[in-house]
Amino acid sequence: MFILQNYTLAILFCIVTMLCWGSWGNTQKLAGKSWRFELFYWDYVIGIVLFSLLFGLTLGSTGESGRGFLNDILQTEPGNILNALLGGVIFNASNILLVAAMAIAGMAVAFPVGVGIALALGVIINYIFAPQGNPMWLFAGVALIVAAIIIDAVAYKNHRTSLKKVSGMGILLSISAGVLMSLFYRFVASSMVTNFEAPETGKLTPYTALFFFAIGVLISNFLFNYIIMKKPFEGEPLSFKDYKKGSLGVHLTGILGGVIWNMGMSFSILASGKAGFAISYGLGQGATLIAALWGVFVWKEFKGASKSVNQLIFFMFLFYLIGLALLVCAGA
Repeated sequence: MFILQNYTLAILFCIVTMLCWGSWGNTQKLAGKSWRFELFYWDYVIGIVLFSLLFGLTLGSTGESGRGFLNDILQTEPGNILNALLGGVIFNASNILLVAAMAIAGMAVAFPVGVGIALALGVIINYIFAPQGNPMWLFAGVALIVAAIIIDAVAYKNHRTSLKKVSGMGILLSISAGVLMSLFYRFVASSMVTNFEAPETGKLTPYTALFFFAIGVLISNFLFNYIIMKKPFEGEPLSFKDYKKGSLGVHLTGILGGVIWNMGMSFSILASGKAGFAISYGLGQGATLIAALWGVFVWKEFKGASKSVNQLIFFMFLFYLIGLALLVCAGA
């Protein structure tokens, strides 16, 4: 199987993760012009599963190092498969809760609270279980990135001309989403081998861990997404008949979104072999910076912003970049 050989390449893979995790939402934005999120999400999950299978049968089955994808599935212990599946279930629950929080509390509150908690807790949890890297640089970088997320929220809030009162339910959903999102990566990591080149018996290689993670997302989606289709936070209830009404282009856009997100997840897991789980996860969650870049320069979400809002945006980008640089230095 394909394995990264040095830390520099691992950092490049983490940057790809950041780009993918910060960009997949554009596909929902494109499809969302005529397509509800609940319907988009089915195609998104299909994309996640298809990419994990393709990834395993290609890069996971080439080269002389490690253990091939199909052989790895046959030798894996059930407990490790369960951990990877649980990672997928937890991720799916957190992702849907975050979307629900955005519908109730608005993006300015839900995204910074949810992703901020996920980033801070996720790095701490992964570092405790797999300590790798300089903790001083690591947590200093996390602090700056969280500060950048808060600044982004303030800028977004100040720019809006009309604000809804934030409900307690919206805040609760945001916190729940953040806590769950901080946990999913650890379950996937705990199912995996510690040495990619000489994998232990019974453990999953990165490729099979990603495959079972994707299966966990798919299985849980029949429960989680079905519930929000029947009891949506906004709009009328939906059925599978509504899903069938989508055009080929709309369905392919959703699948593309899942492929982009899982490419980021796959690169993050591969990078963890050299960078460590805490650094790999933390850099990947720098996706908020990429999403902000899309919002500012492509979708023009801050068009006509005041001078004070533009100053906040500048400091948000500055803090993010310094924070990410500290995460890189932590593992150097």
